[in-house]
Amino acid sequence: MSHMLKFDPNSVEAEIGAPAPDRLISGAPEFRTWNFEEAPGGLYAGIWEATPGKWRVAYDEWEYFHILAGHSILTGDGEEPIHLKAGDSMVLRPGFKGTWEVIETTRKDYVIRF
Repeated sequence: MSHMLKFDPNSVEAEIGAPAPDRLISGAPEFRTWNFEEAPGGLYAGIWEATPGKWRVAYDEWEYFHILAGHSILTGDGEEPIHLKAGDSMVLRPGFKGTWEVIETTRKDYVIRF
């Protein structure tokens, strides 16, 4: 087993998904997720992509992400919107609630800890 892992979307099959219908606010967003790592203790790492739309989010997990492409707006309940574009990085902590709106198809890499 190698101690290195390259994030290569061509090396794994993308999982296709979408927001739960009760969380959808607008559009018909579709998700593609390339999960490269599932480590003991609830650690996940990979690449996620979403097409335009808006939906509610609620995080039970901790997540670090880095925007690779696109434009999204993340708005915490009662907070000002944050525009996310290529090069932006963020941590979302457990308990975060708000909306995720994809303006232009967005791709990010992520590390999630449950």
